This record gives sequence, structure tokens and C-alpha cells, in this order.
Amino acid sequence: MLRIHFTEKDLARVRMAAGPDPLWETILSFHRIRDRRAPLAFGEWRREARTRLNGETSLLSALVPQRGYFPDFLTPGQEALGLDAGLDALRATAPDRIRGELALLSASGARPVRKDGTRPARQGPGGRLTTLADSGPGRLGRLVEVIRTYHRAAVEPYWAHVRARVEADRALRGRALLDGGADELLSSLPPMVRWHGQVLEADYPVERELRLEGRGLLLQPSFFCRTTPVVYRDPALAPVLVYPVTHSEPPPVAERAGPSLGRLVGHTRSAVLRAIEHGCTTSELARRTGVSLASASQHAGVLRESGLISTLRYGNAVLHTLTPLGGALLRGGGVHADEAPRP
Repeated sequence: MLRIHFTEKDLARVRMAAGPDPLWETILSFHRIRDRRAPLAFGEWRREARTRLNGETSLLSALVPQRGYFPDFLTPGQEALGLDAGLDALRATAPDRIRGELALLSASGARPVRKDGTRPARQGPGGRLTTLADSGPGRLGRLVEVIRTYHRAAVEPYWAHVRARVEADRALRGRALLDGGADELLSSLPPMVRWHGQVLEADYPVERELRLEGRGLLLQPSFFCRTTPVVYRDPALAPVLVYPVTHSEPPPVAERAGPSLGRLVGHTRSAVLRAIEHGCTTSELARRTGVSLASASQHAGVLRESGLISTLRYGNAVLHTLTPLGGALLRGGGVHADEAPRP
């Protein structure tokens, strides 16, 4: 069980991340690519991503075990400023911190202890960890390139979909915050996270107590997070709670651009798309566009099939939000580089 303890000052400093964090998504996706669980959400992605990997995973396997602790320095938390900013922060990690976190990783491996109190060296790819900690200024260069290459193969082709799901979750949490403040926001988090007054409890593989002590909490929705949220092991780091978004469909290689887009004609559907720009329920959509509830639901269905909106359940209703492709169409401009469909 994880327990995060809030003060009144912390409640005033709860905030949502601006978007998906490239390094959190990359590292957490490495967990997903090695298991066979959640086949509906990740099965197709897992099969496609594996075909594009060319041996980039051996060093990552040593740093990111299938279960349990992985070093905090792998996800420095640049609050969605981009992959390059995150990798620059990772590259700048202090050597003492690297050694300390690698020692924790080594200890968590539960390798046998010799009579002299030492542990045998890791075999295979894990032997590279000593070099990672003790080499010169370029010690993390190889790791940075491995992460970048893996990201390009396993995460980047799906980034538009990842961002769409995170943006949909942000819209839902933002509405909760507007409706009832920080209490409502924390109460709206996924079922594995529960708000009890001044304590946020979450399902967690070990017992952890995190006291915010006035620092607030960054809520980071994640596409590749699964089952339980994630926090930093080091309580001195800026507090962040990474939690899973709702998965209503698997990530496609590219945003759907099939026959449904050909149905996007006429003033009514354009008005429907514009009405969804900042998120709305089906009832609100009907009121904003002056159509019946059934018609609003039908139009939303067509837009969703076309990959232009996402839909998440919000209480007894559903909340529609634009995907990056829908936003680009509404702006009347091209899709940005990180939104563009890829083959």
C-alpha cells in the first residue's frame, strides 16, 4: 500500500502535468513490452514494436527489471518539455546519485551474499552497470542513445495516440477540479487510487509512506502505466504520482484516416467538432450545437471512429475531447511533427 500524506498547503499545490512525459512513457513501455498481460490494450502494439527493435534492450533490461525498483534518474521529470530535455537532464545526473541508485537496484536483485559481505557481480548485460557509474563525463552517453533508439522504435510511432489518451484524461481531471476543487480532483483518480481526507492511498507492491510536507504533488497520467501507480523511491525528489489512463482501444500505428473521414462534411459536424474543442459531455454537445441528444451521440460516434475525438466515462456521463488530429483539423493547419501519422 502507498500512502501519500497531504497538508492544506499540499492541497493548494496539486497540479496536473501538461501532457505525457516522454521518459516515463518510454521506461514504462519497456515493462509492457516484456509481459503478455493486457492483450487488448497492448497486444497489437507489443507485436508491432518488437519487430522494430534491433538489440536496443540489453542495457535497459539491466536497469529496468520486469518488476520492482528501477533507478529514479531514468525519469528526471521535465514535465512534458520533450524527449531531448529529459535526456539532457538524465545525462546531467550527478555521479554520486547514479552510484547510490544503482546500489539500490543491485540490492533489490536479492543476489546471494558472500561470507565477506559482498555480492557477486551481475552476469550478462547487468555487468555494464559498474561502467555506467564509474566512467568519465560521457558515462551516460551510451544509455542516452539506447533510450533514444528504443523510444523511436517503440513509443514515437504511437505518440499521437498516447498524447490523445493523456489529454482526454487531463480534460476529465480538469473538469473534476473545476467542479469540486482539489478534493474532487483527487477523488476522481482511477479506482486503484483512493482519497481519504488528508491521505491518498493506492495499491502498491510494497508499503510506502510519502509525506509531501508542503511541496504539493504533480499528477502525471500515463498511457503505459498499468495496474498500480508509480512514485519516486527517493522521498527527497519533487513528488510525482504517475497513474494509468483509461484504455478504451489499442494504440494504432497511425491515427485512423479511413473511409470515416469522408463522412466529415457539412456545417453541423463542423460545429460539433468545434463544440468539443475544450471537452464536453454528450448532453452539453447537444445544447451547444442545437441538435437532439441522439444526433449529438451519432455525430460524436462518427468523429470518434475517424480518430478525431476521444471519449471517456465521467460519472454517469461521457466526456468527449479532441485528439491531436482533431485539433489539427479544427485549426485548419497541418498536423505537427509529433502528431503526424506514421506508417
